[in-house]
Amino acid sequence: MTDDEPVLLYPLRFDPIYEYRPWGGRRLATVLGGTLPGDGPVGEAWILSDRDDHPSRAANGRLKGQTIAQLLTRFQKQLMGKLSGKFRRFPLLLKFLDAREMVSVQVHPRDTDKDFLPPGESGKTEAWVVLEAEPVSRVCVGLKPGTAPGGLRRALAGGLVAGQLNCFTPRPGDGFFLPAGTVHTLGGGVVVFEVQQNSDVTFRLYDWERIDSVTGQPRLLQVEEGFACVDYSNAVMGPVDPIVEETAPVRRERLFECGQFGVWRVTADSPFFAGRENEPRVVVCLDGGGEIEQAASAWAFRKGEAWLLPAIAGACVFRPRGTATVLEIVLQPGQP
Repeated sequence: MTDDEPVLLYPLRFDPIYEYRPWGGRRLATVLGGTLPGDGPVGEAWILSDRDDHPSRAANGRLKGQTIAQLLTRFQKQLMGKLSGKFRRFPLLLKFLDAREMVSVQVHPRDTDKDFLPPGESGKTEAWVVLEAEPVSRVCVGLKPGTAPGGLRRALAGGLVAGQLNCFTPRPGDGFFLPAGTVHTLGGGVVVFEVQQNSDVTFRLYDWERIDSVTGQPRLLQVEEGFACVDYSNAVMGPVDPIVEETAPVRRERLFECGQFGVWRVTADSPFFAGRENEPRVVVCLDGGGEIEQAASAWAFRKGEAWLLPAIAGACVFRPRGTATVLEIVLQPGQP
């Protein structure tokens, strides 16, 4: 293929990028059906990332090896359709997390927290869908009503911050929405899928007195920056109530919809459409597999994969083998 040879974009799959985290485990090998690097804890698998230090590369078809940034530059209109020119990079970052231990208590800045955003970064609103959980697993989202900065600071200093958080025992299938500014953590053997704004700005408030086994040191905290970004007005935020939009021939539920993204869950044992003309979509397979058909071509999809459906591809047919569960993710133009 030469640079001047015309190419029509097709459904694109990307290889995962595995990340060491001291709180991670080894369960992502099962989730993604692959081999994890090394023998230490792997906390994250980035399955769609347009970051300079973590660039996702196409893993199928004529454009195999191209980064998503290169695809956006070369095929902006084909890829983004009606959203062409609205984003300088792909606006979402998609991950799987394996939190064997508790993740740090942390907060992400909002788009309006300009003093705490490095150049080119956005805020970081995100959402989780629980895939696996144990009886001791915990998801903590937001502060208990009435928590004030002084009380939170004292709880952090005394190692008692867990008592200030809304904590839940998660179950597979639960969804949690975390607007930027929400104090949160999770762990105890929980595995989740995460969709977030394409930002890597995290402020750690507390890290459970953990010593990183790689460095032999505690990880750095960013308490003052974090306090400046905490939203104390957030109400108790438990698992979302999915909105069932269709029950036959497939089950389609709306999990999240905000200014940055929308997420629908589809459970099907018969063919269904995903994607839309002139609009990019991402489909992530949480369970099962099958084939994607677009035009006269077909590609196999399986558990743990993310597929970017370019705007030019329109609606694609997904044909499950048995029962499959996928998330269809919509990009919203409200993000700068």
